[in-house]
Amino acid sequence: MTMRPWFPDAKLGTFIHWGIYAVDGVRESWSFFDGEVPHERYMAQLDRFTARAYDPRAWAGLFARAGARYAVLTTRHHDGVSLWDTALGDLNVARHTPAGRDLVGPYAAALRERGLKVGLYYSHSDWNHPDYASVRHAERPAGPEDNPYADAPAGREDPVAWARYLDYRDGQVRELCTRFRPDLLWFDGEWERTEEQWRVRELAALIRAEAPACVLNARLPGAGDYATPEQGVPIEPPPGPWELCLTLNDSWGHRHDDHNHKSTGQLIRHLAETVGAGGNLLLSVGPKEDGTIPPEQAERLEGIGAWTARHAEAVYGTVAGLPAGHHYGPSTLSRDRRTLYLTVFDIPRGPVGVRGLRTPVRRVSVLGTGTELGHRVVGGLHEVPGMLWIDPPAAADLDEHATVLALELAGELELYRGAGRA
Repeated sequence: MTMRPWFPDAKLGTFIHWGIYAVDGVRESWSFFDGEVPHERYMAQLDRFTARAYDPRAWAGLFARAGARYAVLTTRHHDGVSLWDTALGDLNVARHTPAGRDLVGPYAAALRERGLKVGLYYSHSDWNHPDYASVRHAERPAGPEDNPYADAPAGREDPVAWARYLDYRDGQVRELCTRFRPDLLWFDGEWERTEEQWRVRELAALIRAEAPACVLNARLPGAGDYATPEQGVPIEPPPGPWELCLTLNDSWGHRHDDHNHKSTGQLIRHLAETVGAGGNLLLSVGPKEDGTIPPEQAERLEGIGAWTARHAEAVYGTVAGLPAGHHYGPSTLSRDRRTLYLTVFDIPRGPVGVRGLRTPVRRVSVLGTGTELGHRVVGGLHEVPGMLWIDPPAAADLDEHATVLALELAGELELYRGAGRA
C-alpha cells in the first residue's frame, strides 16, 4: 500500500498504555510473565479497574494542545484483557471489571471530534488464552527460571488449538476495524513466531478489506508500512517512514513509584532530533486506573504543545533536513525544499555556521519572533561553497528549550557533499 500522506506529515503522536496493570502500578503483562507478580494477583486487578474518571474528550484536548496529530491506545495488551466489549474470548473490561463498558469507542469518537487520527494497539500474543502456546497458563511458576515454556521453540503448539487461536485473533482485529474504523493499527507481540505462523498474509488481506486506508506498523511482519524503534533516536534512521516510541518516564503504563520523568526540554530535543531525521515521535502516557492522566505527564505534554505551536512550520509537513556534518543540530526542510529550518539547542556564543550550502540564502529569521538575522558566506573555492555564518540571535529571541532559525533559499536546496580538492 502507498503510505498515507497524513502519517509522515503528523510528526507527533501520543501512545496510551492503559489497562488493569494500572491498578497496582505493575508492568503491563510482563510482570506476571516474568514472575515479578503472581498471575493470580495480576488478574485480581480486574476487580478494581474502574475507569470512573475516564474522560476521552479531555484526553483528546490534551493531545491536541500538545501538538499530536494522532494517538494510539492499547486496546489489548499481551495479558489478553480487551478494552472493548468483544464478542470473542471472555477477558474484557465490559464484563469483568467495575468499568463495565466499552472504552475504545468513546476514545475514537473524541479523537475524531478534535481532528486527530485514531490509532489502535493490538498484540498478536495473548498470554491468557487457552490456545496460545509457549507462555504460562493456569499453573504459573514463581520465577522465570522455572518457566517450562521459556526455551520452547516458536511453533510448539497443537495445530488445531493454534488455528482456533488465530481465528480468535483475526476475529478481534475484524471487530476493531469494523466497529472503530482505525486510521492506524499498531501491532505488537510478534516476536515468538514467523510471518507464516502468524498467518500475516491472510490477516493483512482482512484488514485491507475492512479498513483499506489503515496504516500498519512493521510488527505485522512483511506487511507493515513503517518501522518502530523504541526508547532512543536511531543513529542511522530506518529506511522509509518510521516512528520513535518513547516513554515520558521509565515506564509505558502507570507506575506509582516511577517519578523519573524526562524534562520538557529533553522531550523537545527528542522531538526535534526525530523529526530532523525524518521520523515521527510517539510519546507514551500511562493513565491511572480511573482514566486520569498523571499531572506530571499532562504538564509535559502542555509544554511540548507550547513549543510546537510556536514552531509549527518547522515541524509539520516537513521532510528530513541536512545530513550530519552540515550543522551542529537537527534541521528540517519544507516540502518544496526552499526553506531550511535549523534547530539550535544551546545559547550561541558566536555566529551559527552551516557548511556545504550551494543554494544562496535570501533571508534568515528567528521562528516565533520573526526577527531577521544577518548572514554572510565566507570562503569557498571552485566547486566547494563557502561557510555560511549567521549572526547569533539576541537573548530576547532565544527559546527556552530550542530556538529555530528559518533560512529562506533562492531555490531548492542543493548541497555539496564532496571532499574538495586535494
